[in-house]
Amino acid sequence: MSTVDPITLAVVRGALETAQREMTLTLEKTGRSSVFNLAHDYSNALFDHLPEMILQGQDIPIHLGSLIPAMKCVAGFFGDDILEGDVIYHNDPAYNGSHILDCCMYKPVFYKGELVFWTVCKGHLTDIGGPVPAGYNPDAKEIYAEGLRIPPVKLWSRGQRREDVINLLLTNMRARAYQEGDLNAQYGACSVGERHLIELLDRYGVEQVRACIAELKDMADRHMRALLRDVPDGIYSGTAVLEDSGHGLGQLSITAQVEIRGDEAHVLIESPPQVPYFINSYAGNSVSGVYLGLMMFAQVPPPYNEGLYRCVSVDLGPPGTLCNAQEPAPHVNSTTTPMETLADAVRQALEQAAPERVTASWGHASGINIAGHDPRNGNDEYVTMVLASIISGAGANKEMDGWPACGPLCCFGALMSGDIELLEYSYPVLIHRYSLMTDSGGAGEFRGGSGTRIEIEPLNHAMTVVGFGEGRQLPTAGAAGATNVLLEPKLGRLIHRKVDGEEAHFTYNALLTAQPGERVINVNPGGGGYGNPMRRPVATVLNDVLNGLVSPEGARLEYGVVLDSNGNLDEAATHAIRAAH
Repeated sequence: MSTVDPITLAVVRGALETAQREMTLTLEKTGRSSVFNLAHDYSNALFDHLPEMILQGQDIPIHLGSLIPAMKCVAGFFGDDILEGDVIYHNDPAYNGSHILDCCMYKPVFYKGELVFWTVCKGHLTDIGGPVPAGYNPDAKEIYAEGLRIPPVKLWSRGQRREDVINLLLTNMRARAYQEGDLNAQYGACSVGERHLIELLDRYGVEQVRACIAELKDMADRHMRALLRDVPDGIYSGTAVLEDSGHGLGQLSITAQVEIRGDEAHVLIESPPQVPYFINSYAGNSVSGVYLGLMMFAQVPPPYNEGLYRCVSVDLGPPGTLCNAQEPAPHVNSTTTPMETLADAVRQALEQAAPERVTASWGHASGINIAGHDPRNGNDEYVTMVLASIISGAGANKEMDGWPACGPLCCFGALMSGDIELLEYSYPVLIHRYSLMTDSGGAGEFRGGSGTRIEIEPLNHAMTVVGFGEGRQLPTAGAAGATNVLLEPKLGRLIHRKVDGEEAHFTYNALLTAQPGERVINVNPGGGGYGNPMRRPVATVLNDVLNGLVSPEGARLEYGVVLDSNGNLDEAATHAIRAAH
């Protein structure tokens, strides 16, 4: 039983949430690249002195789970050499980072000479060096062919900015001004969080604040244990399939075995040996995938902190496997592929234990990076991940349709597409179309959320395009008897349309160059459906057709709803089809 005064606990909890939220706002308002200021591909968290996560933001799941082992690794690396005014930077997956584009800043917060907190900010830089702009090199056979690895290093030492080290990092990155601006935004975010935390300590003191934090972690622990106690004891298994990447690897499977005993869970991951391709996942990233699958199933109330995972142990399998990769395995695509597949496997295993909690999967990321030289600005180099291109549909559940344009699974609704006009302002491109896709949502009594289509034309320059991700061969997994008939509209794809109208279609990760007048078209999959599509109310299907989310053909083939040539309901034909099912 807690001895912390509930009013004080609520105030301290609110102050911690405010500190984290102000960090997020700082990144949004001061980030230089569109990845920061439009798409919000960053995450912030607070840690205590132990260091354990005491608050995670409503940010990118693939970032947040990996921060727990990464923070411990970074603190352990420096040991007693952590001083007031230090700021540490890091991205290396061998030190429990997620992937090298996600660069993380750690600022220890001292109070009256004592280390009390850490403010932590992880963000996706638009470039990290290496042979391919934006870091996604589908031809990489080793991590050394992907970009700059940053083991834990101090960028500020006792309050002094280390210009030599920062210059070394930025010199190895394209579009330096964007990377420097985002790095400075990270420093600002950590400093804003530090200021709020010191104000909290000034008011309540270290002892009382630590007591409140201990109770918040215990509260999260109680929530997760209560959930697990309601799940029947047993060993449950789920398997999800990775698509054939087009590099001779074939389809690969990831299996999660989850053992529930009382109020504890143990997760064992089985995956094939690591491959000479950029879909290997190092341990920190894979832990995030496991936690995401767990949280999709659990849906426990806040607070969200490290206490949630006290009762959960994870075995990623032998070192040197796809989900427990070792150097020198290439890995940059791992935050989407195989992380999303890993999360699906964990979620499917848990749903064997409690079918009433089943949900459909979200669309997997299938996106593009672009790079070139901007003729509007003296041919300055630019490079960015077009995060609007990976916005897929959310999965449906037993109560509602999936949200449209809300994914992908790895970001779980935290990623933003931003204003298309601002993307055109920032980069020398014309975006001809950004829309939802008809028939892209998985069919079901509750329909999966619709995926998206974006069409980009480079203006007065040659544009490098890198396609990455999956969801281009296998539709998003549905649940509870959901089935699809129209498969092609539910798959992602990359299309290169030439000036003469000729199109090249890619269902695997590709590197290409688009010339002025050509278009690069990227299509993202929708979310999975839930339940038998023939049980979807006819009026709801008609409304989907009216809104362009389902075609007349899709209504007939997938939902058994027939429209005549005037678009009116054919009641007799509809009844006949549905009665046969």
